Amino acid sequence: MMDSASASAGSSVSSSSQPSQPNEGDANNPLWSYVTKLQKLSGAGGNTQWQCNFCGVIKKSSYTRVKGHLLKLSNGIGPCTKVTNEALATMKKLEDEAKAKMKDNAPKRVPLPPSTRSGFVLEGYDAKKQRTSGGRTETISPLEKAYDKNKRDQLHAEIARMFYSGGVPFNLARNPYYVTSYQFAANNPLSGYIPPGYNLLRTTLLQQEKTNVERLLLPIKGTWREKGVSIVSDGWSDSQRRPLINFMAVTEGGPMFLKAVDCSGETKDKYFICELMREVIEEVGPDNVVQVITDNAKNCAGAGLLIEGLYPNISWTPCVVHTLNLALQNICAAKNVENNQVTYDECSWITIIADDVSFIKNFIMNHSMRLAIFNDFVPLKLLSVASTRFASVMVMLKRFKLLKASLQTMVISPRWNSYREDDTGKAKFVKEKVLDDIWWDSIDYILSFTSPMYDMLRICDTDKPCLHLVYDMWDTMIEKVKVAIYRHEGKRHEDSSTFYDVVHTILVDRWNKNSTPLHCLAHSLNPRYYSDEWLNEGPSRVPPHKDVEVARERMKCMKKYFPNSVDRSKVNLEFANFSSKAGEFADSDSIHDRYAMDPKSWWVTYGASAPLLQSIALKLLVQPSSSSCKRNWSTYSFVHSAKRNKMTPKRAEDLVFIHSNLRLLSRRTRQYMEGQTKMWDIAGDAFDTFGDVGELEIAQLSLDEPELEAVVFMDDGDESDDGEIGDEAMED
Repeated sequence: MMDSASASAGSSVSSSSQPSQPNEGDANNPLWSYVTKLQKLSGAGGNTQWQCNFCGVIKKSSYTRVKGHLLKLSNGIGPCTKVTNEALATMKKLEDEAKAKMKDNAPKRVPLPPSTRSGFVLEGYDAKKQRTSGGRTETISPLEKAYDKNKRDQLHAEIARMFYSGGVPFNLARNPYYVTSYQFAANNPLSGYIPPGYNLLRTTLLQQEKTNVERLLLPIKGTWREKGVSIVSDGWSDSQRRPLINFMAVTEGGPMFLKAVDCSGETKDKYFICELMREVIEEVGPDNVVQVITDNAKNCAGAGLLIEGLYPNISWTPCVVHTLNLALQNICAAKNVENNQVTYDECSWITIIADDVSFIKNFIMNHSMRLAIFNDFVPLKLLSVASTRFASVMVMLKRFKLLKASLQTMVISPRWNSYREDDTGKAKFVKEKVLDDIWWDSIDYILSFTSPMYDMLRICDTDKPCLHLVYDMWDTMIEKVKVAIYRHEGKRHEDSSTFYDVVHTILVDRWNKNSTPLHCLAHSLNPRYYSDEWLNEGPSRVPPHKDVEVARERMKCMKKYFPNSVDRSKVNLEFANFSSKAGEFADSDSIHDRYAMDPKSWWVTYGASAPLLQSIALKLLVQPSSSSCKRNWSTYSFVHSAKRNKMTPKRAEDLVFIHSNLRLLSRRTRQYMEGQTKMWDIAGDAFDTFGDVGELEIAQLSLDEPELEAVVFMDDGDESDDGEIGDEAMED
């Protein structure tokens, strides 16, 4: 039986999505507004009994653990499991603003160097410290302080003047290499030093830095033989419409940019692409390469088959994210053609909704006065999403759903009703749609049944290992789509649905074109899929060794990896023991940890008795399933811009190599996730030069980095400026 306190707690959770009214004294601790204070504990320091407004958990702690729970930090308390991404971003912003306000209100200390003779120091230097000389302490005089402050101000002005005169993007100030260069100069004064000139930067120093980057990449290359490498590639066109192909090497140690090839004047058939792939494979080492990932285009598929013929140990794998995006396009943008009539009849309403949203967005964005009204009512920006971008319709609809309340407030305001300078018919149409509950219900329905596809796309569109998860994720995704559609239609599981049948056919057809023997082998080597816990999660689940399709495709892979019949017999026996939990694999800890432990860690711990199978597992369980080249799309255009078009091809290739890999290496550092340099490269290489520091006008983002998407949309980082992005954001 629930006591009165629990009943009260339950009622408070029902309104969990809204923070409570801020309590007195909460200005510095804003997250108290997202929990319900139950009682102040006597004799417990600053501890309070509180209940989370999202998940309903009741705790006794100080504000530090409230913050840890809500923001999912490791502050000695479990993270909230029900807080949404939007709420999380809002709370992070409130916390950062509170910290900034506290910092601004704190007593100011002017950071000064210890002596006018020792050069400049970092801004963290404590001006109140005294210098020592010859064992005696000297006090810094007020005159010295004033003199050195003037020098610091002059240096600030000189640096700012460089930005302004050269049209340098303000985002460069967040670049860690910009910061460290001035830190080095401050700590190592060089009398008469002159910065490197034009020729030195483009010749000697460029080659030195390439050598340095190659040295930094050696630890990653050192893991290739043991852990295997995936060569990922994607084609695109730059701003000058030059056809380009990017190549990256991805392994557990991290991604590495290899090169971008300008294919102008070439026939991009399967033979040309195969030759490019072959050159990259030889550079990486054929024995190190596990798979080559491209999109599903016919020329890429043909090139992949040619590569498999040249290198029997290498598999061609179509990009699963590209496959999912094609499935979403088939559903959300069905074509009205003769052989697609059934699909069009069932799915055309989705296209109509998407067109309405696009019309409303364009109507608002394409006129300065309407845009001004919009900006007064809406805290976020609308997005102009390129049709080539993954899940473009979903991104647009999700943003509109976030703006629903603000849009409705806008169209019923006197300013909207009094605006009569252009087509009132279009304005009336916009108002009718924005206030139409049925129209919004349709958007909610689209997002509900496409959400499993969108979520899988986000998981797969990363450098993180997920090759071994794709087979199960696809099956699970289809089941979730069915649940969403049947719930909306009010049907039971055994009933038929014409709309679901169409969606199911599209998803199965796309999976059949995407599935490869490598997916099945990786699926078979995941110990989790043999555990009772996983099998009991769904009535139709069977262990991989009992799935006919998986077993058939697995054997194809085994023949490729072990052409020698003796070795193949050994590995088949090892697989039999592994899948049936026999021999060494019958150990109780081994069986228990199949579900609980990370697959790779499980094989490291329990796989020694099956060395052949273990070596394959440790390679396949750390491979990606999608091409991750899209993050480099802007780089080649950056290097080959009009200002640099006289650069030799070799020099340009070196610059792209350095530029890309320095950024990829930076993402592995602690500084990339905190402080002034937090996610410093998310704006790409081109955006409004003279915009505010936080105003990222053109963000080169893909769904492969959802945490970066959240930062650009919601988070101001360490700056006080607006962190929103404009209408060109999220374009490929």
